[in-house]
Amino acid sequence: MKKTNLLAGLATALLLVSTTFSFAADETQQDANGVILSGHDTVAYFTENKAVKGYAGISAMHDGAIYHFSSEGNRDLFNANPSKYAPQYGGFCAYGAAIGAKFPIDPAVFAVVDDKLYVNNSAAVSKIWTAKQSKAITLADKKWSTIKTLASNDLEADDDLEDD
Repeated sequence: MKKTNLLAGLATALLLVSTTFSFAADETQQDANGVILSGHDTVAYFTENKAVKGYAGISAMHDGAIYHFSSEGNRDLFNANPSKYAPQYGGFCAYGAAIGAKFPIDPAVFAVVDDKLYVNNSAAVSKIWTAKQSKAITLADKKWSTIKTLASNDLEADDDLEDD
């Protein structure tokens, strides 16, 4: 009971925070300048297994978002196959997508699973997501096609991830 209340409270808090970041029906989570992943190098998540800040001078566009890179080599790898390196769910929180919502992310909180990049809102959220990773990915994959074109404030989080 306490865990369910905690998760419901966490989901509500994340939903409230997310409305300040994404009022438009953006399909990618971007800052005010259109930059995704808070400017972190999406290729470095795969090649260095860590969040590495990119440079505005080394960038590329994909799906309406600006990606920054820490090297020209990483930019070239991305340009050769952007769908391989782009984050899942438009760079929105993977846990949020699993419960039918769009939450902002902490770019340092990530996982590469089956050669796909997933980012989450916080270490606490990532811990919950990781504990139910397979189910969370399945739910998010299913829900993303419906929620990706909706504004975050038009979404209502559900508790599908908690149903066992």
